[in-house]
This record gives sequence, structure tokens and C-alpha cells, in this order.
Amino acid sequence: MTAAEPIEPLATLEEDPPPYIELTGLVRDFKERTVAGGHPDFERKPANGFGLYCGNVSPYLGEDGKPVFTGTGKKVTSQWKDSAGRPICYTLYNPALGDVAGAWGVADKGGITSADSFRSWFRDELGTNLSISKTVTLRFVRQQDGSYVFDDKEDATYQSLGGFFPIEHQLFGNPGGSPNRNFHFTFELHTQFTYKADGAQVFQFIGDDDVWVFIDGRLVIDLGGVHGATSQYVDLNRLGLVDGQTYNLDFFFAERHRTQSNFRVVTNLRLQAPPTPPATMSPVFD
Repeated sequence: MTAAEPIEPLATLEEDPPPYIELTGLVRDFKERTVAGGHPDFERKPANGFGLYCGNVSPYLGEDGKPVFTGTGKKVTSQWKDSAGRPICYTLYNPALGDVAGAWGVADKGGITSADSFRSWFRDELGTNLSISKTVTLRFVRQQDGSYVFDDKEDATYQSLGGFFPIEHQLFGNPGGSPNRNFHFTFELHTQFTYKADGAQVFQFIGDDDVWVFIDGRLVIDLGGVHGATSQYVDLNRLGLVDGQTYNLDFFFAERHRTQSNFRVVTNLRLQAPPTPPATMSPVFD
């Protein structure tokens, strides 16, 4: 899939930025691989060990708006960085801008079983996952510098849980173990923004496990694999966007392994929410 078709401009943004932005996404719950009905990719250890793996998905979204599986991933030994030393996606690497090349292994031995197993991560599949019809809200709080931050360590909903656990005791329920949290889930979020060429617009994610972010259908953050909290940064002026045009930002997240679930976004984009895709399987346990 090439760059997305132009979409209708958003309504004119108000003069004064709002104190917070609320966005909703869709969560799918899975069972870990060691139990009956478990998914082979959850609690799976990669052949080359835990860590950051890139190249699991295509640099472009599929025609259905989902990531396209291309391989099990190559383990990254050093991230690609911009001239300021900030980690960036390998797809954005440009030595003419002073970027520093990263490095990854030659073997494709990441922690995803196959294209078939990956397909259900972000699609409803009877007998494999359950999706929740209740929205999961990310509340981005405006900072003094004009940026917006969502951080599970600062958000009141998640502080008490010790991490980003949006479906505690719901869907398949908590599996037990220590800590007894519902670790095995995916989360997708679809939003839009208006590009401003003079706005110094940026987007940064810090967390675990797998995270893929697409802007205008193009992969701009690739944090695949089962790993600790890891970061990548996007300067939107690198993307060849058109000033004043509205673009889609598509976010895909998977939490596949105990014992942490970290989730932090920092951005100065004025994100707005298009319609959320409906859940098709949504029983909730009391």
C-alpha cells in the first residue's frame, strides 16, 4: 500500500488548545500459549532472546488498514538515531540529515510464529481472542511546553494498577501468576491530525512490548518484539507531508509478556478521533 488518499480536512482548531485530549481505542484479549486455547505468540521467547526486533511488518499499512506481516523480525543491536541522538525508525534513516545507522542481525528469528498467528492480533477471530465494546480512553494531558502526554505512571486509572492494564478482570480475565494482571492483549488506536509545516510537530512512544505507528499509511515507529520499555521518536517534517493537510495516525500495540506493561506517548499533535471500529465479540466478566 502506498501513501493514503487525501482525506477531508478536520474542523478548524480552536485558538486556545484544550487542557487535554481524549482518544479511544479497541482492545483484544488473548490467552497465553501454555494454556488451553492459548495463542502461540503470547509468552513466547524469541529464538535469539528477548529484545527489540524490527522488520516484522511492512513499511506500509495493508489495504484493510492493518499491519502486514513480513517476517518474525531481526534483533536490533543498536537503534538508528537522528542527528540529535534520538532513536528513530529504520524506515526514516537518512544519512543526508546527519542520521546515525543502527544495526540488526541477519537472521529472521523474532518472537512471532507465522503470518497466520499474527493475523489475529488486530482482527477478531472466534476462539482465539475477545474484543471489548467498552472503549479504552487515553487521556492526553497538556504540558507547559504545549505538548500532550499520556503516561500510565501518571494517569490515575493506571497508577493503581502498576502499569497499562486496560482490561483487568474482563474478557478472558486475569490468568493468575505474579503479578496477577491481564497481560496478554493488543490495542489499536486510530486518530487524525492536521500537519503544520512550521509547527515542529513530533510524536514519541516509550514502552513495551510491540508497537507500530503509521502516519499516512507509512511505518514511522517500529518497536517490535518482547522487550523492556524502549523509545522511538518521529519528527513529522521528515515525512514529506503537505502543510494544512489532514492525515491519519494509526497505532498498534501488543502486550505479550509478564512482568511489566509500560505505555507513554509524548506529542504536540492536536490529535482528533475518527469513528472507532466496532468490537464484534465483547462478553465482559463480572
